[in-house]
Amino acid sequence: MNFTCVGLFEDFIKAYSQYSIIARAVKNQTAQINFINIRDFSKDKHKNTDDYPYGGGAGMVMTAQPIFDAVNYAKENKDIPVIYFSPIGKTLNSELAKKYASSDNLILLCGHYEGVDQRALDLTVTEYISIGDYILTGGEIAAVVFMDSVMRYCEGFLGNAQSSSEESFENGLLEYAQYTRPEVFNGLKVPDILLSGNHAKINEYRHADSIERTKIYRKDLYDEYISIIDKNDKMKKGRR
Repeated sequence: MNFTCVGLFEDFIKAYSQYSIIARAVKNQTAQINFINIRDFSKDKHKNTDDYPYGGGAGMVMTAQPIFDAVNYAKENKDIPVIYFSPIGKTLNSELAKKYASSDNLILLCGHYEGVDQRALDLTVTEYISIGDYILTGGEIAAVVFMDSVMRYCEGFLGNAQSSSEESFENGLLEYAQYTRPEVFNGLKVPDILLSGNHAKINEYRHADSIERTKIYRKDLYDEYISIIDKNDKMKKGRR
């Protein structure tokens, strides 16, 4: 998986790629993270990449020319998806992350200020993604969230393939509660079933715990899960 971030703040992306399992993925070439600085493509004599908005208004708008040239340079005449992070896009979730994990190359355009000249977006962007209904300082933050989520589904990224399959959202439920040593902490004991060594019973317990936690903390996910279960039950009865 090759990510190319097109933006203004390379140090932010570089710092992210130097720690934890992200650094390991880059080192073993499970993933590549490249950065192209939009400022390097500015034809302005001062290398400016923003200007005042037509029609007035607060803030500055990123200019079209350096973005257009930077993205085209990143594409190298190849048909590579170009993603721009915006509230108009599909909201990032586990299914969307899985979809992008099957890609070989992705270009992530990182916006700043009040936004990007629409003409640059019209000429370069193929897909819009939102990571939530809130405002961020810059697109590099969204790019990091996106890459982290997508890479978890890339083969070889996680040491244990089971790790991703048991995480929250993978079966429509939140993940079960986790425990480690010591067995008792401040009077709170690890559930006995987890110490039993009976893996079938442990799996049953964890599944029930996932359902209960989802019901308590994410009623929306729980209702959707129950709806799917009911639908499947009706289909099974219809086949009899």
